[in-house]
Amino acid sequence: MTGELPFFVYGTLRPGECNHALFLHGRTASEEPARLPGALLRDGPGYPYAVRGAGGGGVLGELVTAAPGRYDALLSVLDRLEEYYGPGHPLNLYEREACDVVRVRDGVTVRAWVYVAAAAAEPGAPIAGGDWLRRRSPVPDGPRTP
Repeated sequence: MTGELPFFVYGTLRPGECNHALFLHGRTASEEPARLPGALLRDGPGYPYAVRGAGGGGVLGELVTAAPGRYDALLSVLDRLEEYYGPGHPLNLYEREACDVVRVRDGVTVRAWVYVAAAAAEPGAPIAGGDWLRRRSPVPDGPRTP
């Protein structure tokens, strides 16, 4: 058992993204910038996938610590959101793995839960820089100017 690890979130759960207010608001004690080294961020259908060991320069995100007494509820809601049914389950969209992440503010390595692409996932193109918040937005239809 790994205990009550913080969570590393890198996509729609980051501040300002669609799932942050829905799933993290009121359930966290702290959120701070962090990086998952040695991983590649790939696009998905409206959300990203982190792929470990893919030779990437790292994935940027937030290290999220559950509020006191909220850990079990947060773990449960995130497992449902990420379609995680248990280790190696064939229907998993993500696997939940304990990984080393690095806090941006001081470079300290912290063990955290990270939802990474599972076998059932179909990751798309790499996201440059490993930062979901800086991904290219689709260009709207219409005239373009230089």
